[in-house]
Amino acid sequence: MKIIIIGLGNFGRSLALNLTDNGHEVFGVDYKMEKVDLLKDHIANVVCMDANNEAAYKVLPIQQADLGIVAIGENEGSSIVTTAILKKYKHLRIVSRSLSKIHDTILEAMGINDVVHPEQDAAFRLTKQISFNYALDYFRVDNKYSIAEVFSPYSFHGKSVKSLKLTQKYSVSLITVIRDMKNQMLYKGKGSSSTRKVVGLVTGDTILQKGDILTLFGSNKSIMNFVKEKNHD
Repeated sequence: MKIIIIGLGNFGRSLALNLTDNGHEVFGVDYKMEKVDLLKDHIANVVCMDANNEAAYKVLPIQQADLGIVAIGENEGSSIVTTAILKKYKHLRIVSRSLSKIHDTILEAMGINDVVHPEQDAAFRLTKQISFNYALDYFRVDNKYSIAEVFSPYSFHGKSVKSLKLTQKYSVSLITVIRDMKNQMLYKGKGSSSTRKVVGLVTGDTILQKGDILTLFGSNKSIMNFVKEKNHD
């Protein structure tokens, strides 16, 4: 995928590097040369320009791009103008970073469906990890529901998924299982390196093992209650 990222601060720079590592062709844009210099040897191309100058977009492969990401994090006005310019390219999917609730409202009025809040999301995930150290990671679906990764409790080991009655007892659904293959590798004489593998679509007959990580979906309250209770197993 060909992606244009506008705004190369900490968020935009990290995004550009990670997307490049995942095989995407990334074009970075920022008006500060020092930020451009940090990425010039690491992504497909990087341009120093004023993203609020519509004429400057001629230097970008915007007609060939699939995705435009507005990652500006210092100036709401600049971010809004940049988003408005990108909106003129009808083929382009746009993801815009929001800096406030008012910014959210403006982006919604502009018809931007993909809005990100990196600071809020990072704070939410860290809060959950601090509050419930049994949980490895959280992904917020919306204000009410989340997806969480938790270690399989000791009491679950050797039991089938259907016997646990997760929905009836805890109001959570098991999406998949991430399995630690270390013990299996040792058994087969392949060394002690720990390798995790996604089991895939679980069924009622799936048997949970020691070291499994459960990927659960449910309301925030249900997941928190599950974590609190099973943390003491």
